[in-house]
Amino acid sequence: MFTFRGSGRHSRWSPVCCYHIGLLRVNFFYIVSFHPQTTSTRYFRMTFVLRKLFHVVPSFSQYHLTWNWRRSFIQHLSCVCSRNNSCVPSPDNPPEDCKCNSGMNHQEFSRWSNGGGVFHQSTCIHPTALIEVGATVHSKVVLGPNVRVGSGSVIGPAVTVGHSTKIGYNVSLSNCCIGDSCVIHNGVCVGQDGFGFFVDGLGNMVKKPQMLHARIGNHVEIGANTCIDRGSWRDTVIGDHSKLDNLVQIGHNVIIGTNCMLCGQVGIAGSATIGDYVTLGGRVAVRDRVSIASKVRLAANCCVTKDIKEPGDYGGFPAVPIHEWRRQVAGCCRNSKKRSS
Repeated sequence: MFTFRGSGRHSRWSPVCCYHIGLLRVNFFYIVSFHPQTTSTRYFRMTFVLRKLFHVVPSFSQYHLTWNWRRSFIQHLSCVCSRNNSCVPSPDNPPEDCKCNSGMNHQEFSRWSNGGGVFHQSTCIHPTALIEVGATVHSKVVLGPNVRVGSGSVIGPAVTVGHSTKIGYNVSLSNCCIGDSCVIHNGVCVGQDGFGFFVDGLGNMVKKPQMLHARIGNHVEIGANTCIDRGSWRDTVIGDHSKLDNLVQIGHNVIIGTNCMLCGQVGIAGSATIGDYVTLGGRVAVRDRVSIASKVRLAANCCVTKDIKEPGDYGGFPAVPIHEWRRQVAGCCRNSKKRSS
């Protein structure tokens, strides 16, 4: 099977060469046919295997393999795209009819020269944008100058990203608009449906329509694994210069003002409104449909259950002015000491 046309001292391969090439061939077919991985990963693995093959037999590229091996090579290479019900152009399956189950034509995607990511032909991408290998940019997306999209990130249809914005690895953006000079860390999800349901006449839980968008202002930083839901009756908004820590949950229809700071594990329920220059300590919870005035600071682990209309410091569960909360804590400590004595 591993015969070729040649002459001289290369007219026959040694048993060691045949053994290594056999292993490489099996490994190569395993990679392109069965191994669960992305197309970009398969590309690098295939490149590695071929380089190893040329290393084992330096003159390999000068000769021709038999037709049976080349035909089986082409058949196995077609398996790279045929996995998971995707399509491969062939005489029986021409490119114009090559569509996946979702109706998307894969022939409309191309590889971006600056970074090697994949983008749709209908996108508007500035030439200075960097799309790393493994990233996917869908239809009608607009990427401004000096935008960087990390590997594994997916930018959904009709998303707009302003200039100089950095998008980390494995980020998901959909139904949203990102401002200028933003930093979006790894694993962030923006624009997915919010958590909204109602009980119908039969007593079943039915999902409320989530049809609007999320709008992220300029100079916003969003920490790793933060989730921002899109709106149902109004857009979800994050104001300019606001900073969100890791693992923050922003519900649908939430409006956050400018220059706000949200520490780790903050959770804001749907339709809440937060003013400007608001600071939320770690694990602060904000109830749905609550309004918080500007220049409010909330201590860690407190819970906002009603509107806060005056600027100042608050803490406790439910949140009260910080001096009142401290008196409550001091009173609890004195009572506990009296009971113990």
